[in-house]
Amino acid sequence: MKKIEAIIRLTKYEEVRKALEEQDITFFSYWDVRGVGTAVEGHLYRGTVYDTSIIERRLISIVVRDENVDKTVKAITDAARTGEIGDGRIFISDVENTYKIRTGESGPETLYIKK
Repeated sequence: MKKIEAIIRLTKYEEVRKALEEQDITFFSYWDVRGVGTAVEGHLYRGTVYDTSIIERRLISIVVRDENVDKTVKAITDAARTGEIGDGRIFISDVENTYKIRTGESGPETLYIKK
């Protein structure tokens, strides 16, 4: 199992959510986050310069079975990409185990509802 964490533009969240849903990835967590990137610039608005180096983004966290990693990453990158600086990052890490609290089951089969 892998944990996929993606930091994306807020404006791309709905597109990413729909792309994940199309790949049957329907359960994940997300948070609104802020970060500081390497691009430091100010924008002028009505005579005042505003610092835009603090960037608002959305962090998506998904745990998937190994066989779903590639399609999940592709869905995120295809939907989130604008081609401009600041499109975001994807991090992948190993997950040793998972437990379903209600039933006590463990392992990759607990990630999805059995049909």
